[in-house]
Amino acid sequence: MTALPEVRHLYAVEGTWSGMRAQAERDAHEEPILASFLQATVLKHDDFAGALAYRLASKLADSDVGAMLWHEVARDALAADRGIAEAALSDAEATLDRDPACRNALQPFLYFKGYLAVQSYRIAAWLWMDGREALALYLQSRMSELFQVDIHPAARLGKGLFLDHATGIVIGETAVVGDNCSLLHSVTLGGTGKADQDRHPKLGAGVLVGAGAKILGNIQIGDGAKVASGSVVLAPVQPFCTVAGVPARPVGRCAQAAGEAMDQGFDQ
Repeated sequence: MTALPEVRHLYAVEGTWSGMRAQAERDAHEEPILASFLQATVLKHDDFAGALAYRLASKLADSDVGAMLWHEVARDALAADRGIAEAALSDAEATLDRDPACRNALQPFLYFKGYLAVQSYRIAAWLWMDGREALALYLQSRMSELFQVDIHPAARLGKGLFLDHATGIVIGETAVVGDNCSLLHSVTLGGTGKADQDRHPKLGAGVLVGAGAKILGNIQIGDGAKVASGSVVLAPVQPFCTVAGVPARPVGRCAQAAGEAMDQGFDQ
């Protein structure tokens, strides 16, 4: 029996922040009109956590909760859980690795709404775990309005995630997304009815979910699996299996973890 492939380890994050700062310096030199923006967002900060808190606060601010208040919330979360910043760096490296339109790790940090939505979720998840559900839900609502990505703060998301384009992604309250997964736009990890217990999908590590796919119910999607665009998945998917259709059925196999390879074809 042929052994199954393995999902790759998480992305190394050492040196990512220094690389982002160096890129910001180059961009500021080449495009002086952006110099003050890059100084405020990246270059004035001593560490990545400080830059991330500032970036999220500047994006999330509205007439009800201003940037200073969001900055305080984000700084508290990042200070209390150092894993948030590590996950954010891992997500930046994952985006650079998997998105051919991404030229450097600074780009998702500054501009990609899928990346910024996931980092906003990480702050909301910390609030939720800290018992501050009202503010966590406010942040979820603000994130949904701003980025068109709706992730419940009680969902559990891993590291090394890539949300490509991201518009229309919905991840329910009891969903789990493993490390190194990739989700394209209009993906739904939803329930199938009014059940109020554990009702959402569980994605293993290295899963790829194509654009518009819907995975519904408390079902397991195995490590390295591939869900084709437009599919509706109502049954568990075995590790490193490819499924497609409505309802989705096995159509091939994956030679490697699909969430990392970003290969949306069918391997027969």
